[in-house]
Formats: sequence, C-alpha cells, structure tokens
Amino acid sequence: MPLDQPLNSLGFAKPPSETRVVVAMSGGVDSSVVAAQLAEEGYDVVGVTLQLYDHGAALAKKGACCAGRDIHDARRVAEDMNFPHYVLDYENIFKDAVIDEFADSYLAGATPVPCIRCNERVKFKDLLETAKDLDADCMATGHYIQRKMGDHGPELHCAEDRNRDQSYFLFSTTPDQLAFLRFPLGHLPSKDATRELAAKYGLSVADKPDSQDICFVPNGNYAQVIEKLRPGAAEAGDIVDVNGTVLAQHNGVIHYTIGQRRGLGIGGLADPLYVVKLDVDNKQVIVGPKELLATRTVPVREINWLGDVAFDTMDEIHCEVKVRSTKPPKPAVIRPISATEAEVELVAAEEGVSPGQACVFYEPDSTRILGGGWIWRGH
Repeated sequence: MPLDQPLNSLGFAKPPSETRVVVAMSGGVDSSVVAAQLAEEGYDVVGVTLQLYDHGAALAKKGACCAGRDIHDARRVAEDMNFPHYVLDYENIFKDAVIDEFADSYLAGATPVPCIRCNERVKFKDLLETAKDLDADCMATGHYIQRKMGDHGPELHCAEDRNRDQSYFLFSTTPDQLAFLRFPLGHLPSKDATRELAAKYGLSVADKPDSQDICFVPNGNYAQVIEKLRPGAAEAGDIVDVNGTVLAQHNGVIHYTIGQRRGLGIGGLADPLYVVKLDVDNKQVIVGPKELLATRTVPVREINWLGDVAFDTMDEIHCEVKVRSTKPPKPAVIRPISATEAEVELVAAEEGVSPGQACVFYEPDSTRILGGGWIWRGH
C-alpha cells in the first residue's frame, strides 16, 4: 500500500473496503442511516443490535427501542444494504448494569438517567469489546455528537444541530472509547437531513417516529415499572412542610420528583408548594416554596474528565455546566476534590438540581465537552 494513502472518511489510511466498522443498530432511523451510508461508501460493515429487555407491552410499542419490532427493522436494513447483522442477547447485562440501578436510585429519592448508564456500561463497554472481538477498526453509532481531532487526540464536541445534541447523555465516554468510536451524524444540520438520507437509501424506517421514552419504561410511567421491579416499593407516607408539619398523605415516594408542583393534593394555599426533598427512610415527601429549590453548590462524583490537563492538578476550572438534559449550559466554577470528585459552584442559582442527574462540563465559547459526573446529594 502506498505510504501517502489518504485517510478515508472514518480516519484510517486504507481503502473503505479494508476498513471494518461495527454499527450499533437500534432499529431506528439514525443508526440505520449510519449503517446504510457506510455500506454505500464501501466499508466492511457489520450491524449489531442488542436485545436489552423483553416485556410484552414494549414489543408492539412504537416509541420504545431495542424491542422485537426494532430488531426486525434493523435486520431488514442490513438485508437491503447487503451486510451481515447480528442480534446479541444482553438482557442480563442490561438488567444488572442499568435497570437494577435505575430502580434502586429511584427508590433512594434520586432522579436517575438510565440512558447514560446504558451508553457507559453496555453500548460503549460490552458492545465495544464485541466490536474489537470482531476485528473491527472502529464502532459507529447514530448519536448526535461530534468527534474531532485535537492537539492531544480525539475530542468530544456538541452536534451541529443543537436541538438534537446528545452530549448530556455521552459525557462518560472515556478517551479510550473515543479513540474507537465514530459518530457520522454529528455534523448534520437537522433531523430532516437524516430522514432525507434514509429516503435516498430507500430505507423502510425513513418515516419511523423517534423513540421518546426510556426503552424499558414504554409509557413513561416510571412508578409502575419500579413497583414491578421492587414489589412493596410504593409505601404510603406523609407530605410534610419544611418544619415537619403534616399537610397530606402520599401513596409512595416513588411517585414524586424534586421540583414537582402538580398532583400534591394540597389545596387552599396562597402560594404554590413544590417538592424540595424526598426522605425515603421516613417515607416523607417534603414540600416548600419555590425559592427552596434554588441551589448554587452542586456536589459531583464519578467524574469522567476529557480535558487536556489532569483534573486533580487544577485548583478551579471556569466552564459551563448542564445540570439536566433540557436546560442550556450555564457558567460555573469546578473545584476538584480528587480525580473523580468535585464541588461545582453555579454562578447563578438553578432550580430543581436533583441527585441522580448528571452534571456535564462544557468549554466556554466552544462546542467541546470536557466531561462530567453525577450529582449525588441534595442541597
């Protein structure tokens, strides 16, 4: 092979036909387009779909991923584009690594984000190892995020389309994983552009709706799933104010989240009350005025750092952080405590900062993600 072989679109100095790429296929339009595009470009594509769980209601449900219908859709795309496709049974791994923790943290009064744990512990860990076992050069996914080469190696950057950006859910991607991963959709201007590509390749999933819910919570009813996973979890208790005065009863702490205002069953008050804390041990839902939701100090642990300088060698880091997926990044100061722990001080107080959510770090005036960690206790 000539030494001056140009890099192909996945960054390798060899022809696409000699570059094997495993595509993580959920059966949705995004990952299907990635697989079809790479197959058309001549890459040695291997499609892999994970069977993560199986409970009847999900199988026929349109908005949930990784169920029977989606496996069928992924297989059909592979047949149409003429590349091999495998289905791996990851149910036990998924239950141990994602579902059980989701249930336990929810029962502990946290508001978990299982999609992050799935990326971290299943897709980018076990599936990535499987891709290496298949002698793949890299693994591609349909995530809306960008991987760019920097002075110190690959960097993680927000998607071109900020409305589709999935950086909040991918902050725990490690440098080693980033070296092996590719995100071919991250530069697209919109979801419409993805659907146009799907139509161009004649994919049967071109008009398939996006999945909205957590895959194993097909109707968005968390409490129902928790009760199934942890029988007896929905024990009744008191709704109390910050002084401990009983205001009403509830039918299980699992039905409430920090910041909730509706459905408290407390009438006749001049000012609205919000859930400010969940006391699982005492089965209490604690409510108070809105200002009690505001916090500036956020303790974070299990930090994955993607910056160029070792995290625990810095006194403080001025950056922007996101404390929930639906909010834009806000200015903050990160003060490292160890290589994986820090205290994050928000420049302006935020409401509804909840244990179990992620706190994701962004470089100011840039699209780069510097990592993030998990919020681990209330204010």
